[in-house]
Amino acid sequence: MYGFYVNDVWYQVEGDGTAVKACIPTLSMMDGRRILTVEGLSEREKELYAYAFADAGAVQCGFCIPGMVICAKALLDENVDPTRKEIAYALRNNICRCTGYKKIIDAVSLAAKIKREGGDIPKNGSGWRLGERVQRIDAREKTLGYGEYVDDMEVEGMIYASAVRSRYPRARVLAIDTERAEAPPGVIGVYTAADIPGDVKVGHLVQDWDTMMPVGGCTRYLGDAAALVAAETLEILERVKRLVKVTYERLPFISSPCEAMKEDAPKLHEGGNLLAHKHVSRGDAERAIARPRYVYTQRFHTPYTEHAFLEPECAIAMPYEDGVLIYSTDQGTYATQHECAEMLGLPNEKVRVVNKLVGGGFGGMAVQTAGEGEADASGEYPHPSEASSHGYGVYGGM
Repeated sequence: MYGFYVNDVWYQVEGDGTAVKACIPTLSMMDGRRILTVEGLSEREKELYAYAFADAGAVQCGFCIPGMVICAKALLDENVDPTRKEIAYALRNNICRCTGYKKIIDAVSLAAKIKREGGDIPKNGSGWRLGERVQRIDAREKTLGYGEYVDDMEVEGMIYASAVRSRYPRARVLAIDTERAEAPPGVIGVYTAADIPGDVKVGHLVQDWDTMMPVGGCTRYLGDAAALVAAETLEILERVKRLVKVTYERLPFISSPCEAMKEDAPKLHEGGNLLAHKHVSRGDAERAIARPRYVYTQRFHTPYTEHAFLEPECAIAMPYEDGVLIYSTDQGTYATQHECAEMLGLPNEKVRVVNKLVGGGFGGMAVQTAGEGEADASGEYPHPSEASSHGYGVYGGM
């Protein structure tokens, strides 16, 4: 199975009827071959897959679905009555973080059934009455790849921004030299914590996260931002980021929560390493344990779970009336508004956040750091600016 991204939408590509990875073959290897994406499906095929994926509930964030559709087409063009095992094999190289794959397999199986039996494709729709089964209103656009995520947007006059991140998980920032980075043509500006007009620190529960690390401050992970670079093109941006010189004093770092809880552990925050201590007690545990016939005692461990959303974080910000407008891909529109307002020193009503489609999250997109960086850049320069976590970095990204 072969796939690629176009404007942040994942596509699987057919080469002469076979699903192939477009990220591996060179253009010369594809010379003379027919390449098909979801845009090239016939109208009936579009209706078929839009209905099947919506009816089966296979579409959640939607970021992976166009690739699933092309793999399904490649399979059903050869085998119109596949088993679930055969469907799973056809989709084996496509990653979906949301569904667990079952409903996607259900959708392909439904599409196969409709294709075998022929006739009209049922229409998606509902009266939205209480207790009635309904389909996602955004399922079609996500299935057919025209739903808009932030990185799909093209805004006239847009510039690009990216953070220079810490080289060390824990280090004191002794100096930030931006002089060489500011000189090349096409550079709009290089900004540090000293340029933030409002609060440098933001946060949901406690304001302890440095939007950019000030001189004298200590980094807490490899993603901490020391500077923000804005440039006219991505190529200039990547080249100029390497010209920002940050001088560090490396410090002992903490690699696990258990290590952070030790009394002699380095203090990551002024108030220590423990955010809060909560003791929860419900019912009479001692009595419940004493009464049953059998009691099983064991120590249980669970693994770390990464959010692993598929869409790279991205935001576009621009001046708007006497404030700022942010197009964001996150789970917390109002949190983004509040934190950007604090950072910019503006009242909340001067910061407008428009949420686009979100390509997964699971809590990981609850903090939209790209939005904060873009809000800062747009406040300094009266043009739309974009930051993303792929290719040119996310501002202060997790």
